[in-house]
Amino acid sequence: MRIDVVTLFPELFEGFLAIGMVGRGLASGALAVRTRSPREFGLGRHRSVDDTPYGGGSGMVMRVDCIVRCLEALDEAAAEGAPPGAEGPAPAPRAHRVLLTPQGQPFRQEKAIELAARPAVALVCGRYEGFDERVRAFVDEEISLGDFVMTGGEVAAMAVIDACVRLLPGVLGNAVSAEHESHSPAMSGLLEYPQYTRPVEFRGHKVPEVLQQGNHAAIARWRRAQAEQRTAERRPDLWRKARGGEPAPSPLPSPPTKDGGEARR
Repeated sequence: MRIDVVTLFPELFEGFLAIGMVGRGLASGALAVRTRSPREFGLGRHRSVDDTPYGGGSGMVMRVDCIVRCLEALDEAAAEGAPPGAEGPAPAPRAHRVLLTPQGQPFRQEKAIELAARPAVALVCGRYEGFDERVRAFVDEEISLGDFVMTGGEVAAMAVIDACVRLLPGVLGNAVSAEHESHSPAMSGLLEYPQYTRPVEFRGHKVPEVLQQGNHAAIARWRRAQAEQRTAERRPDLWRKARGGEPAPSPLPSPPTKDGGEARR
């Protein structure tokens, strides 16, 4: 998978791309990331990429020409570097262009799965007061991290890259890890069930007995019940979506401890 990032601050990605799952994906070849600044296509001696808005108003707006030229240059460079096919140079895929903006659709796991399946994605990071409206005619979709505004799209781009790379084959040490987790298809869109490890008891908080007994059928039932209850309590919107509008169930009792009492929440 190739991810291109249009950003005024490519240096922000240096540390992010060097470590963790993203670094592993790059090292394995499962992921390739390129950053490019629209300032390379800026105007005048100062390589300006913004201007005052028509009609007046505060702040500066990113120019459409600089953004589009940057996107096109990334696609052209990818085409030039594409390996030859059986009958000559193989055309590199045009990147699926994503505008990162608080006006976009909320970024969800389903979208991460969709993007991770694409051969090439371009993420466009904004700054200042946003984009010239005409930029939207040259992108394929708009994505938002949520109903809030940041100073730029770089953090959003990192979130999208991180969510996608862990879905690429061979990046996670155990591919099953990405199956039974919050928002995954295997969980029917529910939140993940509680997880425990050693020690068995820590400051009065104990691992539920059912997880210690080795009865896999009982463990599966417990985990499903906990996932449903956790989703109903914390994200009733996800519960209604998963259950077709069904109301949330009554609260489950806390998991029992070894002494027969209830674990603290």
